[in-house]
Amino acid sequence: MFLGTYTPKLDDKGRFFLPAKFREQLSAGLVITRAQDRCLAIWPTEAFMAEVANSANGPSTVRGVRDYQRMVASGASDELPDSQGRVTVPPPLRAYAGLMKEIVVIGAFNRLEVWDAATWADYSAAQEEAFAALDEGAPAVG
Repeated sequence: MFLGTYTPKLDDKGRFFLPAKFREQLSAGLVITRAQDRCLAIWPTEAFMAEVANSANGPSTVRGVRDYQRMVASGASDELPDSQGRVTVPPPLRAYAGLMKEIVVIGAFNRLEVWDAATWADYSAAQEEAFAALDEGAPAVG
């Protein structure tokens, strides 16, 4: 499970240090891909394979299924953290998420998400009111 908020810096080579508490879990390999809202998702390789298995089995005759498959698969990159726990974000993915130097890595239960720091601040502020307004009528989780 991935939880918390972290603020590593992106270096000139497009690398950042994974949060220390997740390095072992991701040391065997990970997949970075586009996610909605102009952020990136980082999945342990096995979890990514399980996640996309449902999508891969969807009917390619349905436009939404095709669109999802294309966007996720075309933006996916297999990565292996280096011995110091750094991972490289490929240039097309950095461009997609608008990543420069200041980034935020958040735990999102089954994955990590990587955000441009200013974009995350805006998103988080915009969602705070809706989050605070959740009540008994809110959709159940799980």
